[in-house]
Amino acid sequence: MKSQILILIISLFLSFGYSQSQQDEQVKQTIEEFFEAFHKQDTVKLKAMAMGDINMQSISVNKEGKTLLDTSNYSDFLKNIASIPNNKSFREKLLGFDIKIDGNMANAWTPYEFYFDGNFSHCGVNSFQLAKDDGKWKIIYLVDTRRREGCAPNSKN
Repeated sequence: MKSQILILIISLFLSFGYSQSQQDEQVKQTIEEFFEAFHKQDTVKLKAMAMGDINMQSISVNKEGKTLLDTSNYSDFLKNIASIPNNKSFREKLLGFDIKIDGNMANAWTPYEFYFDGNFSHCGVNSFQLAKDDGKWKIIYLVDTRRREGCAPNSKN
């Protein structure tokens, strides 16, 4: 009897771990697809990945050391992405993923390096908030940090 209970507990634990790992992978895939569309300037796909006209924020520090909080909406972000000339290149290189999930809510913390025209521009961390809608993860909020100091660029692109 004890061995049957132990087997049941282990099975439940393993199935939860597999399910959680599968959910983590789905969140990671959503973010990777976001950046793929971002780099291709595919605003149609980017728009479909968010739940409406979400807020986006960036935290930075000015030359005087004062913290700045810039807030914009997703539609402005999409217009800005579409307006980047074809002769300019940009790439946000993700350095990792730390994903937390509770039910239909997820948070993904993704350190990054940003390159413009092949040159290192800045680094920081993205914090994506996502909600599961009809079986698909959608972005509901995005905040990032941006800094030029304390970065260790790994590559040229």
